[in-house]
Amino acid sequence: MAVGRTTDRAQDCPEGLADEAYLVVRDRIIRGQLAAGQVISRRKIASELGMSFLPVSEALLRLEHEGLLESRPRAGTRVRVPTRAAVEGHYTVREALEVQASILFAEKATREERDELIQLATRVDALFLQSESERHTYLALHARLHCRISQCARCEALTDAISRTCALASTWLCTMRPPVSGISARHEILVKTLAEGDPAAAGEAMREHVRSSREHYLRTLEPFFEQMKEHPRTFARTPKNRICLGPLPGDPLSARA
Repeated sequence: MAVGRTTDRAQDCPEGLADEAYLVVRDRIIRGQLAAGQVISRRKIASELGMSFLPVSEALLRLEHEGLLESRPRAGTRVRVPTRAAVEGHYTVREALEVQASILFAEKATREERDELIQLATRVDALFLQSESERHTYLALHARLHCRISQCARCEALTDAISRTCALASTWLCTMRPPVSGISARHEILVKTLAEGDPAAAGEAMREHVRSSREHYLRTLEPFFEQMKEHPRTFARTPKNRICLGPLPGDPLSARA
């Protein structure tokens, strides 16, 4: 793309360019192409997308506010590395949100919506144990399932809040290579309980589901926590030193030494 055209785009629709950069980087984080601890290069993003630094900076700031990125002076911006306290706090908030959504779902969802969610939950569980190539589909449907519960609860504020928590959790899901056995059928069981229409039972089922996920994530992320103790103030810029639980796919947006 020519420089002149890029400048015109930035002047005509800076918000649109920021949205474009936001969606690209967010998608790559959720897909696991940008792993926890990986430094983000504004220069490479701007060059790849054919835009100036301004919309890219706005996009990264938005992702930082959502908890997907973190920045430090003279160290740059990287995909957020979760601390134990951050994970525990995230799940405390998520439990409150999703338990309430489940209670409302049991009260308000239609029969058609209950059947729809059971079918979606069955598909989510089936995808969990599929190959790495199906990971993005699994993550997208997993987030859709949890958001759909809140949508059927008829509470827009809950849907918005749960959507943000699902995006953050997806970055942690990307560290699970290969999938861990023993949790593959949990969503179908959960949604069938919600579909029975007992608000108290629905709330308790979701509480157990979220708490089980929290403990699973804490065990899975233990290597991150240990490395954070060793390197609490540095952002690793090379694959050798980057904090990562699994093999890291190459990505043109990552910073290079």
